[in-house]
Amino acid sequence: MIITKTPFRISFFGGATDYPEYFTKHGGAVLGTAVDKFAYISVTPFYSRLFDYSIRLAYRQVECVKSLDEIKHAPFRECLRWCRITQDIEVDYTAELPAFSGLGTSSSFVVGLLNALYAYQGKSVRPMELAYQAIEIEREVLKETVGCQDQTFAAVGGFNVLEFRATDDIVVHRIPLSSERIEEFEAHLLVLFTGIRRRASDIAAKQVKRVDINRERLKRMREMVDEGFDILTSSCGLMKFGLLLDEAWQLKSQLDESVSNDAIRNIYKEGKRAGALGGKLLGAGGGGFFLFFVPPEKKKAVREQLGLEEIPVKVNAPGSHIIHA
Repeated sequence: MIITKTPFRISFFGGATDYPEYFTKHGGAVLGTAVDKFAYISVTPFYSRLFDYSIRLAYRQVECVKSLDEIKHAPFRECLRWCRITQDIEVDYTAELPAFSGLGTSSSFVVGLLNALYAYQGKSVRPMELAYQAIEIEREVLKETVGCQDQTFAAVGGFNVLEFRATDDIVVHRIPLSSERIEEFEAHLLVLFTGIRRRASDIAAKQVKRVDINRERLKRMREMVDEGFDILTSSCGLMKFGLLLDEAWQLKSQLDESVSNDAIRNIYKEGKRAGALGGKLLGAGGGGFFLFFVPPEKKKAVREQLGLEEIPVKVNAPGSHIIHA
């Protein structure tokens, strides 16, 4: 049995500049981190000639099929096809957090699955190659409107600035932080589940159509990546980071009306009133997890004010890797 463990991600600045429709013309970058919440893929061989099916897949549903074309779950189907595996395999997927929640779960699934399938075939693939292949599968094969940050964070892990030049030319800049600085930073994070799920690609498609209209906003969002990096790597307090997040959310919510709604605006308003410096809805928008940046002494007040389910997170998690072979 092969088992892979692949992280989800949180991005702070530069989201929406990671779409090729933008960065191939203007350049893009994202400041973010892989977090300690994971997707798990297990792959097991079996003798299909003894069964009435040749492939078994388990996720929220179970599929037992005789051919690839019968598979309903498109990412499963196309990743198996990509790796030229057509029979004698069982694949199981489990995750610590739900899909469609703004943490890059779909891309983590594809990266983790590719990693597991290659290990099953006795192949070792470099992390960035996993990321590039996942981007190609999601964008070109599955025809999803996705950016390029999720696959990269899932594959390489870490707390990084990702610089986007082309879909197969992404530069990973590790952010040099001491363990004390990371602990200080983590103490300000409050991640809450809004209870609203949505398909990120649907919202992203609307944003991509407005790239030219939002060019100046996206340019400013890209600039915030460098400003956020400077704050983190300096010796100053982290209040400026929270205030910068507030500005970033104001810009992001203007990219398209689908990014926010009355319920989300109220969550943000109440969170700030209770003491948050800033925050943002994670992912493309519309729902999922809300990240607040809160002075540690005010976290209790924000939790009580909002009454939403909290997910504790640690930053700088490792990228997709084999935990059993």
